[in-house]
Amino acid sequence: MTDKPTPVRRALVSVSDKSGIVDFARALADGGAEILSTGGTARTLREAGLAVVDVAAVTGSPEMLDGRVKTLHPNVHGGLLADRSKPEHIAALSEHGIPEIDLLVINLYPFEDTLRRGAAFPECIENIDIGGPAMIRAAAKNHGSVTVLVDPADYAGVLEEVGAGGVSAGTRQRLAAKAFSRTAAYDAAISRWFSEETGEAEPTFIAFGGTLAEQLRYGENPHQRAGFYRSAESRPGPARPGVATARQVQGKALSYNNINDTDAAFELVAEFDPGDSAAVAIIKHANPCGVAVGDSLREAYEKALVCDPVSAFGGIVALNRTLDAEAAEKIVEIFTEVIVAPAASPEAIEIVAARKNLRLLVTDGLPDPAAPGLMVRSVAGGLLVQSRDNGRLGAADLRVVTRRAPSEQEMRDLLFAWRVAKHVKSNAIVYARNGATAGIGAGQMSRVDSARIAAHKSAEAAKAAGADRPLAEGAVVASDAFFPFADGLLAAAEAGATAVIQPGGSMRDDEVIAAADEKGLAMVLTGMRHFRH
Repeated sequence: MTDKPTPVRRALVSVSDKSGIVDFARALADGGAEILSTGGTARTLREAGLAVVDVAAVTGSPEMLDGRVKTLHPNVHGGLLADRSKPEHIAALSEHGIPEIDLLVINLYPFEDTLRRGAAFPECIENIDIGGPAMIRAAAKNHGSVTVLVDPADYAGVLEEVGAGGVSAGTRQRLAAKAFSRTAAYDAAISRWFSEETGEAEPTFIAFGGTLAEQLRYGENPHQRAGFYRSAESRPGPARPGVATARQVQGKALSYNNINDTDAAFELVAEFDPGDSAAVAIIKHANPCGVAVGDSLREAYEKALVCDPVSAFGGIVALNRTLDAEAAEKIVEIFTEVIVAPAASPEAIEIVAARKNLRLLVTDGLPDPAAPGLMVRSVAGGLLVQSRDNGRLGAADLRVVTRRAPSEQEMRDLLFAWRVAKHVKSNAIVYARNGATAGIGAGQMSRVDSARIAAHKSAEAAKAAGADRPLAEGAVVASDAFFPFADGLLAAAEAGATAVIQPGGSMRDDEVIAAADEKGLAMVLTGMRHFRH
């Protein structure tokens, strides 16, 4: 690779996203560059009064097969791939009459956008670019001689260098790296979609891609680097609503931990249909410290806050309905990092605006908790990939195994607690009463410790609320996995629980059921667990 700046005498321009392209090409032409182009891009440039050479004039072949074949030709790839430092390459270009191409400006057929708007399979296939990635990779490989541009955000910087005599080696290398990343992310979107379409659950090869949404100040800790990337969906239709799609109405920039916790909060609150009830989840360190449903968001928030008002300080608040003024007034009474909701009323936005550092995010929708998807986690030397936990249960799916069946109110609370437990780090224990959490024990190595911690939290919350008894008394309890021994269930009974929901499946189920009967508890089994690590 030459360290010298490379002038731009000839540029090949072929873009689907035409933002800024006319001004960019005009500046190149004014500097003496010849512009080669194809199809719609050539038409756009000509309509703007620019002189353009059709690629077909360079290849000697017309565009064909509905535009599928137009740049896949030695006269194009030779001009991109020739190493200008090798005399034999220059001689080959001369022998075959192939013009050198100094600059390639490409952005690809909009496959991701086509998929996002729910296009049918044939249209998605037609929006898989072939010639574009081939040219991008060729130019990026040959960045010692060629500059490649895949992002309009880089136009201005390149023009500045061109005007100063040529594109520097450092810029060419940086843009080449970006180009390879772009084609990798593009191919990742296509390959994941294709695997979904063919029903291949665990394909032999898997790729994930994304686009940088924000460079973060740091990761979980200040010594860690971090960035926030938006990924392409692998299924037709709009992107999953959430923190990645949200519009930040106000507040300072989100941190890595803010984003992680906001995602956890919004996924949890989406478990509750806004048509049935208002729901609020308060999250701290990716675990709920209070969740409730009510007739209004304010009522749900007040009920959720009672569960653990100490931990709620500096937390994330997620709502399943449009944030209104009444809820906003209550939420801003204590320090809150983020509020996330499907929408917000003008009055609510004005109230939140008084807290300039409080972030308000609106998502224009709720994620579907039953929708399929993939979850990815890195491990040393590899990736763990699994389907999203979209398991959901109703009353008809539960099996009563004790002499006493749950009452109607207990059953409502059991299903509520089960939905919350799905979003609590395992080992998870959740007490709930009257559509609100009454105590949460999360992330303990022992299930009985989680039960005791949840009971302790309920007693502390009762003291803070001025109640005369722990919140867990008279509550139901959910366990995300089976009780391996009766001790965890007995701890819940000691805390005052009246009914239990748990997966079942332990070798000691009979012992656990007998203990429940002895204590007069109602217990239902789900046959499904919700480990969350």
